[in-house]
Amino acid sequence: QRWLATGRASPRLVLVVVFVALLLDNILLTVVVPIVPTFLYTTEYEGANSSGGPALPEPTPAAPRAPPFSSVLSYFDNTTVPVRGFTSAVELPNGTGSSPPGHPSSTPPAPPRGCLEGGEFLAQENTRVGLLFASKALVQLLVNPWVGLLTNRIGYHIPMFTGFTIMFLSTVMFAFSGTYTLLFIARALQGVGSSFSSVAGLGLLASVYPDDSERGSAMGIALGGLALGVLIGAPFGSVMYEFVGKAAPFLVLAFLALLDGALQLCILQPSRISPESTKATPVSTLLRDPYILVAAGALCFSNMGVAMLEPTLPIWMLQTMCSPQWQLGMAFLPASISYLIGTNLFGILANRMGWLCSMIGMAVVGISLLCVPLATNIYGLIGPNAGLGFAIGMVDSSMMPIMGYLVDLRHTSAYGTVYAIADVAFCMGFAIGPSTGGAIVRALGFPWLMVVVGVLNVAYAPLCWLLRSPPAAEEKMAILSQECPMQPKSYAPKEALQEFPLTEESDAEAENME
Repeated sequence: QRWLATGRASPRLVLVVVFVALLLDNILLTVVVPIVPTFLYTTEYEGANSSGGPALPEPTPAAPRAPPFSSVLSYFDNTTVPVRGFTSAVELPNGTGSSPPGHPSSTPPAPPRGCLEGGEFLAQENTRVGLLFASKALVQLLVNPWVGLLTNRIGYHIPMFTGFTIMFLSTVMFAFSGTYTLLFIARALQGVGSSFSSVAGLGLLASVYPDDSERGSAMGIALGGLALGVLIGAPFGSVMYEFVGKAAPFLVLAFLALLDGALQLCILQPSRISPESTKATPVSTLLRDPYILVAAGALCFSNMGVAMLEPTLPIWMLQTMCSPQWQLGMAFLPASISYLIGTNLFGILANRMGWLCSMIGMAVVGISLLCVPLATNIYGLIGPNAGLGFAIGMVDSSMMPIMGYLVDLRHTSAYGTVYAIADVAFCMGFAIGPSTGGAIVRALGFPWLMVVVGVLNVAYAPLCWLLRSPPAAEEKMAILSQECPMQPKSYAPKEALQEFPLTEESDAEAENME
């Protein structure tokens, strides 16, 4: 009990809880990326064409359904001789002959091993898989503002535990869903749980780390959990689906989610209501703030690139590279590793030059996306995907602390609403990306999709310059101008630490200086 009492007061254990919650959320987010396209192909396309041989690669080459021994008539002694493995005989008009040994079959040659048949089905699957992936973000987009308001009224602990409960139900539903409709419902349910976990988790971190430099480091570590989830999810899902089965990865995640729930019960005490001490700024006011909109736009457009890759890259690899199933998840491994590095490296620098990190990151995102269609095999994807993940890590780890800093500087220090807006921006990228990506691929092709989203990121990057030195709110500027008439009108993040929040001690110090 003494350990739990000290743990509940420790910001580090709160950081551990948020880290684990974001980790599991994003493992579930990406574990379905390599599973869903091949699972739908196997159950729907092959089910409708069950008379033909399987088109997906199997551990052993598939053989036609014929007896292991076939009969061949011998003209030497007029007897029948069984021949192993010779399965295609063509009857002559008199019914006594067979095909020459050099031409055992009259059927057309099969496609190369690993390439999928049914080009029209795959083109339609781009759109359907994109909509399924986008359903999570669309639902999260709708729920986020309400969760932000809820956290301002009852605190962060109960919404965090609610998010865990919904995530557990979604994971179990994924494990036992066998149709597109059930998978769609499970993905949408995940969006509800993710909304509770991410908004409450980031707001909780911002409240327990009031110092901007510590907050930047904590946000970088928490986003490292997000990165680690993305890192583990796709390779874990592809390998488990290939060698164990569809339900296995989801059952493992359900067990880990139970452990996370036990951790939250011990540390957060989710039965306790602890509303924000200060009244939060209304969402409508925050949405009219141009600096918050610029930061939210950077989060949206940078993540839209990887969101468009998730449903379209595996299908493009199946069509052009004839990749086996396990490679579909491994293709995202370089992006995940570099994202993990980027978030931990640039979270520390966000307090000093977050705007510069974000501007460079968005430019690198655009250039990396333009290089993706140049790859001819999985090794050609390593460089572009690594650059993409590293650059998105730069943007995310810089913008999340900046959002909290902007609220401190220009509004009231209640963080649930602003991180709801940040999560909405993140979700808009993951909603617009997959839902429109499949349609663009079908109309223009995969290379043009990469050109469109790459140019969009490069064009948006200069707007991050506006976040270099945002001005304080008019009310706070008026107070400062009365105390220090020569004080400049704009403040860097480092100076803001000394000026805000204004307290009675700071008023006394100002009077002594005069």
